[in-house]
Amino acid sequence: MKILMVLTSHDQLGNTGHKTGFWLEEFAVPYYAFKDAGAQIVLASPKGGQPPLDPKSDAPDAQTEATRRFRADATATAALASTLKLAGAAKGEYDAVFYPGGHGPLWDLAEDKDSIRLIERTYAAGKPVGAVCHAPAVFRHTKRDDGQPLVHGKSVTGFTNSEEAAVGLTNIVPFLVEDMLKANGGHYSSKADWQAYAITDGNLVTGQNPASSEDAAKAVLTLLRA
Repeated sequence: MKILMVLTSHDQLGNTGHKTGFWLEEFAVPYYAFKDAGAQIVLASPKGGQPPLDPKSDAPDAQTEATRRFRADATATAALASTLKLAGAAKGEYDAVFYPGGHGPLWDLAEDKDSIRLIERTYAAGKPVGAVCHAPAVFRHTKRDDGQPLVHGKSVTGFTNSEEAAVGLTNIVPFLVEDMLKANGGHYSSKADWQAYAITDGNLVTGQNPASSEDAAKAVLTLLRA
């Protein structure tokens, strides 16, 4: 099986002067879940090359077994440093597509036409599309064949408004993931802040927050094995 993981290329947290990017745990946990399941993993980002890492996700208190494994894995760090440009990678054939979060996707991947087409094509083919935490932002403009928003009528989750408030970025981000999913007709649900929670509806998989990365990745693998 061949899985495309798409990461953000955006590194500015609005006009705060602070850096953002992808969240390390949300990349490392699914990366090793897929790798250990025998998948071929392709990494891509809008600009290609090294995607920006949210520095807060590299803090000592944010580390997990998977992030420590990644830091010690020269092959994985080299692969991340040389992601393909999404415009080219999106034309390939994959068995599943997965989006790690971090705040970066709110700015670039949510609006990226190559990403939108990739998601729409993958979803229409009945293949798994997964996104965790802030990454469900990528469904902001995606449509189904019937013209409805892709998440319309679907059970979905993503970073909650209360979690965004807890990290103090409600008024910084361009939109709130929870509000957007509801506005697009998604049947949004969540657990308590920071609790692991992932939902599968058809071939769509969404996870609420960093702690949901493993459950979301496992859900994608379950769909691939079905």
